This record gives sequence, structure tokens and C-alpha cells, in this order.
Amino acid sequence: MTGFDFSPLFRSTIGFDRLGRLMESALAPHAEVAYPPYNIEKTGENAYRISVAVAGFGEEDLDVSVRENTLLISGKINGEKEAEARYLHRGIAGRAFRLSFALADAVQVSGASLVNGLLHVDLERVVPEEAKPRSIEIRTEKPRKIVQGNAA
Repeated sequence: MTGFDFSPLFRSTIGFDRLGRLMESALAPHAEVAYPPYNIEKTGENAYRISVAVAGFGEEDLDVSVRENTLLISGKINGEKEAEARYLHRGIAGRAFRLSFALADAVQVSGASLVNGLLHVDLERVVPEEAKPRSIEIRTEKPRKIVQGNAA
């Protein structure tokens, strides 16, 4: 895949550098994230949920944080648990992971929960009043009378 240079975009715009970084990261060749599997669903008009399959991880093994409009979800099982276990067959992966999701400016994390081996992170789009569409009232004015003066 051919790379694209977005530097001309940065020369002619101000405040859109995050958009440029997002486009660069989308076009950059990188390994497909396959572990752990996750779903992204729309749960309402302005609500979303990310569900991550984290079988074997407890609350103390997981970290959910937001930095600079990026949601970071990471997990690492305590090494003591691993040392105690003697597996005859190991089919449940318990390796460390790190997922990151770019959030729009108006999207906020409203909560997280761990239910039946799934980590649910709820997101909400909070649109500020000044960004919401608004209707402009159209007033009707009476036409003005044009008075023409007599030239002497």
C-alpha cells in the first residue's frame, strides 16, 4: 500500500491535526487486532457500548482509562495466579492485551462493568448546546414606502 503525506493538510488548517493523525493511523499498515475479541454496538441515539471478551480476567486485572480522546483498555493477569496453575490443556488465552479506540470530541465514557466474562464500556455522545442545530426565526417586515421628492 502506498503511503500518503498529510503534511500539506497541516499547513492550511488549524486545529484539525487530530483528524490528520486519525487518517494516518487508518492508512498505516499494522497487524489486525484479534485478541481479545470485541463488539461495538449502538445502544441508543447517542449511546454506544464496547464489549470485550475477557474470560479469566478479574476487575483487578483490567484497566480502562481515557487520555486525549483515546479510550485505552488493557489487561494483565497477575503472575502469581499463572505460577500456581498446572494446565493439562490451556484453551483460554490469558495473555496481556491493550486496545485503543479513538473517541470523537463529544463522546464520553459513562461507565464500565464486568459481567459473565465480558467487559462492557458504555459511551455517550454529549452534544453541547452551541453545537446542536437551531432554528432561526424569520420575521416579516412591512415594506418601506419610497418617497420621491420633487426636484425644483
